[in-house]
Amino acid sequence: MPQNSMRRNSLMEIEPVLLEVFALHRDPWYRVLTCLFPSCSQSSMDSPNLEFEYGDTDHLTAELSGTVPLNHHTLSVHLTVCTRGRRWIELTVEEQRAYVMRLLDALEVTDRDKRLKVARAILYLAQGVFDECDTEVDVLHWSRHNVFLLYDMGIFTALLELLSMEIDNSQACSSAVRKPAISLADSTELRVLLSIMYLMVETIRVQTEDDRPEWTAAREAFKAELGSPLYNGEPFALLLFTMVTKFCSMNAPHFPMKKVLLLLWKTILFTLGGFEELQEMKIRGRERHSLPPLPEDSIKVVRAMRAASPPASAMELIEQQQQQKRGRRSRRPLVKQDSLDTYNERDPFKNDDARDEEEDPEDTDSGIEGEVDPLDRDVIIQPPPPPPPLRPLAERVNFPKGLPWAPKVRERDIEHFLETSRNKFIGFTLGNDTDTLVGLPRPIHESVKTLKQHKYVSIAEVQIKREEELQQCPLTLGEEEVEETPTEMLYLGMLPNLSQYVLLLAAAPTSKAKTDSINILADVLPEEMPITVLQSMKLGIDVNRHKEIIVKAISALLLLLLKHLKLNHIYQFEIVSQHLVFANCIPLILKFFNQNIMSYISAKNSICVLDFPHCVVHEMPELTAESLEAGDNNQFCWRNLFSCINLLRILNKLTKWKHSRTMMLVVFKSAPILKRALKVKQAMMQLYVLKLLKIQTKYLGRQWRKSNMKTMSAIYQKVRHRLNDDWAYGNDIDARPWDFQAEECALRESIEKFNSRRYDKNKNGEFMPVDNCLQSVLGQRVDLPEDFHYSYEMWLEREVFSQPIQWEGLLQNP
Repeated sequence: MPQNSMRRNSLMEIEPVLLEVFALHRDPWYRVLTCLFPSCSQSSMDSPNLEFEYGDTDHLTAELSGTVPLNHHTLSVHLTVCTRGRRWIELTVEEQRAYVMRLLDALEVTDRDKRLKVARAILYLAQGVFDECDTEVDVLHWSRHNVFLLYDMGIFTALLELLSMEIDNSQACSSAVRKPAISLADSTELRVLLSIMYLMVETIRVQTEDDRPEWTAAREAFKAELGSPLYNGEPFALLLFTMVTKFCSMNAPHFPMKKVLLLLWKTILFTLGGFEELQEMKIRGRERHSLPPLPEDSIKVVRAMRAASPPASAMELIEQQQQQKRGRRSRRPLVKQDSLDTYNERDPFKNDDARDEEEDPEDTDSGIEGEVDPLDRDVIIQPPPPPPPLRPLAERVNFPKGLPWAPKVRERDIEHFLETSRNKFIGFTLGNDTDTLVGLPRPIHESVKTLKQHKYVSIAEVQIKREEELQQCPLTLGEEEVEETPTEMLYLGMLPNLSQYVLLLAAAPTSKAKTDSINILADVLPEEMPITVLQSMKLGIDVNRHKEIIVKAISALLLLLLKHLKLNHIYQFEIVSQHLVFANCIPLILKFFNQNIMSYISAKNSICVLDFPHCVVHEMPELTAESLEAGDNNQFCWRNLFSCINLLRILNKLTKWKHSRTMMLVVFKSAPILKRALKVKQAMMQLYVLKLLKIQTKYLGRQWRKSNMKTMSAIYQKVRHRLNDDWAYGNDIDARPWDFQAEECALRESIEKFNSRRYDKNKNGEFMPVDNCLQSVLGQRVDLPEDFHYSYEMWLEREVFSQPIQWEGLLQNP
């Protein structure tokens, strides 16, 4: 039986490769293989649109179940609430508060086992006293009620003190370092504490229609408490960042990093705000800087978009060609747009090694313009298939009447346009003057008028201009009033160790280092290893599920940090972006997408019957290997598609308006990788892929643009236009060669000046008054080290008496 299974798995692995080889060589066996394996011959264009709604998080049930491993449920190790034989849901609020107070007192005992027992009782309350509930709705209702009760009684503060004790527990850390294999038993206390805190943060963060007024007030108080430096003088998120640092430095390998990263993500999401709150903050920020309102709501525009059909692969095109050969011959038709875009696309089923070794024809710029590959020429001259019958009016495609985005123009674009026009028609320039149009022809006047109508000034440009003024006139403009927002306090706390935090987060999604396997196994591996095939399958699914959840948490966390820091101040965003670039974040994200992305998005690494709260209110069915392989019936995995979109958005933010980083995309051959991602028929993901393709189109060469006209049309249709951006032609004079070092060094210099002016305690030291009185200077007390008192005579002999002093030189003017 195992041999048959291995043979079946090996066939499943080689069938796409065989199909590709036979298809490219026009072998008759291709038709035989497509009959044997029809799944691989189906066109990717037949894949349905993914009904995916992008948001801050998934629905509450999915977010709560993400903290519980499938192989080991802390839910099953709960305590019966000792309420004198009465059920928890039958107690009055006063009786419940009294019981929670007794639990709070019991948390302060010195016995570790007793503390763990009480913490598990609190976890059982936070999970909704599920033994007394009949439905999942009841579990969620009582979980929400109990969480607000626990917060009101001060449980979170007590848990925070216990968490700090566990983090500083050097005995547990040294024991975990010496162990060859770490399991769930090494982090029991940490997992219970983090699970309670995660349930409290996530439950209180989510706002519902039936919330009581006191719950709304508690939510605002909890939000302010988490964002303010109340915990040892720093926000709560910095404590979690410290846990990440200790884990990745191998000083605490037993930390459950999945729970830490999820709690860190939800804490930042709660304290700083999600995407809708960001949009509102951006509107208020533009009003504060007296800027015109935004031309459109980007969230609504993206949600209204429809996915485009992806480019076909080589195998699909050859199959279509063979169908055309069987049809009637006719005159050579005009070249179709689809055929220009499809031949060079590689099949997504190839493995990563073959994909790395091959050179995609799309990436090579032919020396002879208009030269066509022989196979491609054969495709072009084939007669077209018979025209399809007309669809009814109700089924016809309704094309949009206009482009989805309003075009934008920067101030520097207008200056560059006028500088070019003046050099051409007048012979000299007027600097940054955009109002004087004397001597220019009438069409230039109309062009400048159109450009100014679509002029867009961002908050970042205002902040950069203000920073330049503060650097030039520090005494005249005085001190800058910095509003202490949660984002500002978080950045101030992260600044001393910012490079370390960002470096650890950047490499985590695709890390193949030693910490990657420890990261997964320390949070998944049970104390007793699986002994049956079914247990091994469950453990394998749980390991893959944990990897996906970690990628989801880190991608969402990085995106939130970048967006909030950019809105708070552009140079805070730039320093984090630069640390990400120096940590090889760009090639790591491209490496992540250099896989079968359709398989990743449709992966089914979950067992629905084991998810919380389904597993605690329903009888557990008998699990079999077939049921585990089948998985759920969902069209896609929400968290994986969410992670892909987040990583694409991070890549866009790192490369926008940065020519050196755009050239990194070209050097790492990202175009074929990104084109394969277009096979996912989801409008938002396609939009950010097309944005990344647009910024590097001018560097890819004329042959690439000619061979990818369908992709160029999709860029024109879906991506925002810059009126004088020649992205499709490659004749922009600003597309200079790769000068990575100079551009990044200039940016780093501006960032250091900003941090020194705004956060340096000894700022403006050269402008401080000087004390010229000898007695007051000598009378100042200077703190000296203890060993100096024992050796000061030797210091006097060495530094004073043995050194010749030229007294005449001291009396002379410098």
